[in-house]
Amino acid sequence: MADVQKKVTSILIEKLGVPDSQITPDASFVKDLGIDSLDYAELVMEFEQTFDIKIPDEDAEKMQTIGQAVSYIEGKLKR
Repeated sequence: MADVQKKVTSILIEKLGVPDSQITPDASFVKDLGIDSLDYAELVMEFEQTFDIKIPDEDAEKMQTIGQAVSYIEGKLKR
C-alpha cells in the first residue's frame, strides 16, 4: 500500500513542516523529527481522519517511527 506511505509523508510535510529529506521508515517521530507530544497527538488525529480509522492511545504510544505508523495503518485498513 504505497498510497499509505504517500499520505503519511504528505501529512508530515503539510501539517508539521517536516522536511521531505527527513522522512524515512526508520525516522523516529521524537528523536529524528523533533515532534513533541502535542504535535504527535495532532498527527494521530490527522491519521484517524485521513484514513477513517480509530487509533487507541495504547496503540499510538507504540508507533515510534514512520515505518511503524505506516504498517499499523495498513493493518487497520485491511480489516
